Amino acid sequence: MNATADNTANASTRPAGTSPASTARYVKPSKSDNVFNATVARLTRMGISVWGSRVLYVRGRSTGELRSTPVNLLTVDGTRYLVAPRGVTQWVRNVRAANGEAQLRVGRRTEDVRLVELADEAKPALLRAYLKRWFFEVGVFFDGVNAKAPESKLREIAPGYPVFRVEPRR
Repeated sequence: MNATADNTANASTRPAGTSPASTARYVKPSKSDNVFNATVARLTRMGISVWGSRVLYVRGRSTGELRSTPVNLLTVDGTRYLVAPRGVTQWVRNVRAANGEAQLRVGRRTEDVRLVELADEAKPALLRAYLKRWFFEVGVFFDGVNAKAPESKLREIAPGYPVFRVEPRR
């Protein structure tokens, strides 16, 4: 599917205040990224959380099968968030298609959650907190932007980085 068709398809699932450009940015993982992610996922599945890692499980939008990926769970002022540093990845597309229904797991602990995508104007402070915590791991995906960037720069890049608030699923 081309970017234009995808932008149109996702328009109804994007929160107000997010731009269509936010659906276009995607950084494909390299082979070394895949090895790193597989290692983090394996440790997290064993119950060893690496810097707050979780394994996110969400239904695939085409197959309906559970898909998994390691994610960094960010907590700011008692609220939890997931940030997609690579942009609109497969897990982001699947979360949107699943209306935010997902699971977070560490070892045998499973939590059913609802992921609520945030509008672009709500992202700068969260992107800053994310970069403070995980810049060593994800900085390469932020094209030279770091936690010390001015607020205006964080607002400028916000459309390219989906951010979800994690809520318990009732």
